[in-house]
Amino acid sequence: MPTWNPNQYLKFDDERTRPCRDLVARIPPQNPQRIIDLGCGPGNSTQVLAQNWPAAEITGLDSSEHMIRNATEKYPNQNWVLGDIPKWSASQPYDLVFSNAAYQWVPDHTRVMPHLLRQVVSGGIFAFQVPANINAPAHELMRTVSSSEKWRSSFPEKIREWYAHDLAFYYDALVDEASRLDLWTTEYQHILDGPEAIVEWYKGTGLRPFLDHLHDDSSREKFLSDYLIEIEKAFPRRKDGRVIFPFQRLFVIATRK
Repeated sequence: MPTWNPNQYLKFDDERTRPCRDLVARIPPQNPQRIIDLGCGPGNSTQVLAQNWPAAEITGLDSSEHMIRNATEKYPNQNWVLGDIPKWSASQPYDLVFSNAAYQWVPDHTRVMPHLLRQVVSGGIFAFQVPANINAPAHELMRTVSSSEKWRSSFPEKIREWYAHDLAFYYDALVDEASRLDLWTTEYQHILDGPEAIVEWYKGTGLRPFLDHLHDDSSREKFLSDYLIEIEKAFPRRKDGRVIFPFQRLFVIATRK
């Protein structure tokens, strides 16, 4: 069964970390003493926080043993915790609760988002970003391939991909307990080496629910091959052989009352 693979995820370290840097840059000036990075993955986002607030006590939490092991080996001086975001509560409130591209894997945002904001001190910050491209061509093509005559028997039930919602949803979920909300979307235009790179990108994230559903490596490789054929049609190579890969993300910064 496929699991979270830090090396696969970090093949696009710069592109995946750029939204994290952009989110940190928009957080109102403050001097947080205690920070937690929920869904920290291999630690790339946690290090952005550490660089921005070097005097803070920073903890990274993730549900994947592989990710926590990788983060611990790479950044031994940070605090790393194995845990599930939906079940997490702070023993004492944090100055900053942060997350970079993790909540799309977490169900029940109606309950979870206000709960996470309540883990922040009064005047503190709850900041996160999630992918906002669930209906983008690369995702639609995952559904197209899985529902094709060749593959539909392998996917008798609809695959639950992500739990992300639109901007208005997060406004309504957080407005009762926030003194200030800053919400926006950004569509990044990533330049990748070719259509194959888009498949590699999603092997580490969006394709995982589909690959997890298949029972052997041979089936997974065949599915990826069929997916690549469709990606090549949707993302033609530019004159230098590379492709332009649009990727929209949603950002939220909530200041607690």
